[in-house]
Amino acid sequence: MQRPEAWPRPHPGEGAAAAPTGGPAPPARAGEPAGLRLQEPSLYTIKAVFILDNDGHRLLAKYYDDTFPSMKEQMAFEKNVFNKTSRTDSEIAFLGGMTIVYKSSIDLFLYVVGSSYENELMLMSVLTCLFESLNHVLRKNVEKRWLLENMDGAFLVVDEIVDGGVILESDPQQVIQKVNFRADDSGLTEHSVAQVSLPRLILLLWSFLPGTNHLVL
Repeated sequence: MQRPEAWPRPHPGEGAAAAPTGGPAPPARAGEPAGLRLQEPSLYTIKAVFILDNDGHRLLAKYYDDTFPSMKEQMAFEKNVFNKTSRTDSEIAFLGGMTIVYKSSIDLFLYVVGSSYENELMLMSVLTCLFESLNHVLRKNVEKRWLLENMDGAFLVVDEIVDGGVILESDPQQVIQKVNFRADDSGLTEHSVAQVSLPRLILLLWSFLPGTNHLVL
């Protein structure tokens, strides 16, 4: 898995006061000013991944911790993020003690959320992987219509990149291979079920028609 260094660093205006966002900060060494001690890195680096349309409405969302435990809180957060990012050309935003990287594509906005201590390059690698993987799954049509028609594939992509907040993969080629494998496997299973169940269903219905003999299935 290709993954940049994940050593966290604070952002301007987010020192000791922001520490509770990702857990308590380690105690400062003797003679070290309070607030200058960096938080220890954690495997749980992603707080949320979500995709909104160009009106700010949710199309896909996965949250990985209890920062926003209710649907109402999640939707309010997404609305605030959209209002802050939808009219800017930047790719990074800081909101509520969190680092947010995002990318727009036609009528979609893709977001990856981490704590204020997470490395922007690491978060951006996840976002890039998400976009490029979706670009393949949606046949280079990363827009609302195609996303809605391929939602199962989109969720598979997200699940192959992040699991429980832990980054599993940041190489889109690896993600695509895994998604294709899971989709092919699922397709074979569904095909097999259809091939077996449909004839049996026809025979079953035929057996109950008037004037026909009951068939043993």
